[in-house]
Amino acid sequence: MKLSNAEKNIGIETFFSPFDGIGGKLRTTPDDFFVKEISQYPPAKDEGNYTIAEITVTNWETNTFIKEISDRLKISRNRISFAGTKDKRAKTTRVMSFYKVPKEKLSDIKIKDVSVDNIYYSDQQIKIGELLGNRFEITIRNIEHNIKTEQIQNIVSFINEKQGFPNFYGVQRFGTIRPVTHIVGEYIVRNDFKKAVMTYVANPIVGENENNYKLRERLQKTNNFSEALTTYPNELNFEKAILNKLVVNPDDFVGALMQLPKNLLTMFIYAYQSYIFNKILSERIKKGLSLDKAIVGDIILPVRNNVLDENELIPTTENNIEKINKQIAKGKAFVSGLLFGSDSKFSSGKMGEIEHKIIEKEKIDQRDFIVPEIPFLSSSGSRRPILSPVSNIEFELIKDDFNKDKLALRLKFDLKKGSYATSFLREFMKSEDIRNY
Repeated sequence: MKLSNAEKNIGIETFFSPFDGIGGKLRTTPDDFFVKEISQYPPAKDEGNYTIAEITVTNWETNTFIKEISDRLKISRNRISFAGTKDKRAKTTRVMSFYKVPKEKLSDIKIKDVSVDNIYYSDQQIKIGELLGNRFEITIRNIEHNIKTEQIQNIVSFINEKQGFPNFYGVQRFGTIRPVTHIVGEYIVRNDFKKAVMTYVANPIVGENENNYKLRERLQKTNNFSEALTTYPNELNFEKAILNKLVVNPDDFVGALMQLPKNLLTMFIYAYQSYIFNKILSERIKKGLSLDKAIVGDIILPVRNNVLDENELIPTTENNIEKINKQIAKGKAFVSGLLFGSDSKFSSGKMGEIEHKIIEKEKIDQRDFIVPEIPFLSSSGSRRPILSPVSNIEFELIKDDFNKDKLALRLKFDLKKGSYATSFLREFMKSEDIRNY
């Protein structure tokens, strides 16, 4: 079970289950990766400032889609809100809210590979994070014929026995084709805004579109922002927004970054924190420490009214460890890992040693996460469960419609919000090529 260098580059350094993978490839078509939010719907009202709708999109990146629909509606993107971002290479259904947009105007929108359903008014908007989870229907294709149902069942049984899988941040957090989001975030934290900008707009990555690779490569060599602005295709719209600013003021790298949407900018910082979290979780697994049971020194996050309370941090001691592990077994508490920031609280004991070791290797300080140049990028940090529960797992091994000499695995399952399907699927596939995810 060999790990890809690309996975190591995003901090994922181990597998969880001991069984061989089945290989295969995700997203042969976007329909192979279907995600539907398990949502909390705002109450309907005859009149209300918010128009609520279920939006289904196929092969749309979230920020690009928000820009497109805001342009079509002729409104600011700030009047559009949603609960969570979704993968681009997928078919996804989510609930969104639109401030002071008539139902008729929304229903008349015609965008390729987009459908708008269940439109109604409410006096409440959708807010980021306000979803219960996601329901997935995934097809993994290009599987060899020697793979048996028993091999898949072994992995399912192992994950069920362990009450879940490692809660790694998946490759989508960092960029599937260009996994650089965390690198941009690291440069921002280290106060090197020029490198942050150039990592985003230049920095060619093997595997991306060949023409874009060459254009990024040329910009990397020449630093000619005017030429790049002229030659970059419109699909690189965020890069062009940055370049447009740099043409006017070639040294204003902070101002150039500020041309990006706020949620994308914050994602850079979150991605770097996610990379560190992945490394900490990898180290815990490699040391053979359990994910579904606490050890002395662990910090526990409790579940209150079926919602994870990320603000109440409970240290595990010799006196309370038995009680804590009973709560974990019932799904009412989770062991947490560090999301490093300016006000982070470290574990103690063996987990604390791991967290301090990783931070020392990164050579960063808590104060680095205070970003005075772009204050809203400052992050106090938090903690995240190291185990992701998964429920309602169903699977079926079938013939691959796209290749008669291969098999396909159809999987259905539910995840809590914030968990990555690809981190679950990699335990089945164990692919050496991150692009298969």
